[in-house]
Amino acid sequence: MTQSVLKAAILGASGYTGAETVRLLRNHPKVEAVAATGNALAGKRLSEIFPHLSGAYDLDVVTSDDVRWDEVDVAFGCLPHGTSQELIETLPSHVKVVDLSADYRFRDAKAYSAAYGREHLAPERTANAVYGLSELYADKIAGADLVACPGCYPTAVLLVLLPLMNPLVIDTDTIVIDAKSGASGAGRGLKEGNLFCEVTEGVHAYGVGTHRHTPEIEQELRLMSGDNSVEVTFTPHLIPMARGEMVTCHVRGDADAIHAALVQTYKSQPFVTVLPLGSPPPDTRHVRGTNECRIGVFPDRASGRVIVFGVIDNLVKGSSGQAIQNLNLMMGWDQALGLDVLLPLFP
Repeated sequence: MTQSVLKAAILGASGYTGAETVRLLRNHPKVEAVAATGNALAGKRLSEIFPHLSGAYDLDVVTSDDVRWDEVDVAFGCLPHGTSQELIETLPSHVKVVDLSADYRFRDAKAYSAAYGREHLAPERTANAVYGLSELYADKIAGADLVACPGCYPTAVLLVLLPLMNPLVIDTDTIVIDAKSGASGAGRGLKEGNLFCEVTEGVHAYGVGTHRHTPEIEQELRLMSGDNSVEVTFTPHLIPMARGEMVTCHVRGDADAIHAALVQTYKSQPFVTVLPLGSPPPDTRHVRGTNECRIGVFPDRASGRVIVFGVIDNLVKGSSGQAIQNLNLMMGWDQALGLDVLLPLFP
């Protein structure tokens, strides 16, 4: 890879995260999207599916077999879980991979099988993939060939909780996470539960007690704390908006110590803002369309209880923006390259 501009293929460009990756790469001075795959919609222009992607950066949607892989340096895997590994395992060895699916997030292939109900095609490869939580694992991401981006919920949750694990400043026996996400978090596939009339004017929980992001969250908390007994109560909710995500983490500890640990961890990070104590709670509107995470810490009325909020845009920091941030780290570039120009989509 001696050329000044990397050539990128977007696998699954017809989905929300694929389209968002194409959109964000328009701002990147060192990466050019040259291929967009989407088997079901092959033959169309990307702008026919997403009109906002028209213009100089428009691409033909093709099958993966029609991509000239010898001309591709990096692939962004934006395919559904299971489908992603099937294609990634066939790519030439020179192609770096940033995968946005769950297929390489679990270090233990058995844990992946238990969460997603299918055997992993490459157990050794998922064991060696780097978990791509950019702010916490930058050293490991640098120089990696395969990075697995966290899920959108785990991204928000782990940005809040991992800095509290080592040194430990909270009680790990009493972690409760109330999470809410916009409908784009469920993908672009046709699902009855995502229809406008099913989503609008209401809020509902799903995956109660069984959501597959829970073991992913616990995997990272256990590794950071060194305690394999760490468990969390995680309940996600679907709210009637397109994009945005808020996690409310109820923990036991000291608010000042928790705030100090977060400030220390993120003091030099461009995309995480820890709000001063006493600030209003963070709002998803303030990060919509950006790669930013905002965190707020509040002592609870109940003695010894603390409430910690984290907000992100699930399609940017929770998916495509973090993927580009990870590529920057893989290449040894400034992690904010191409992402520092993003302004909130407000109101």
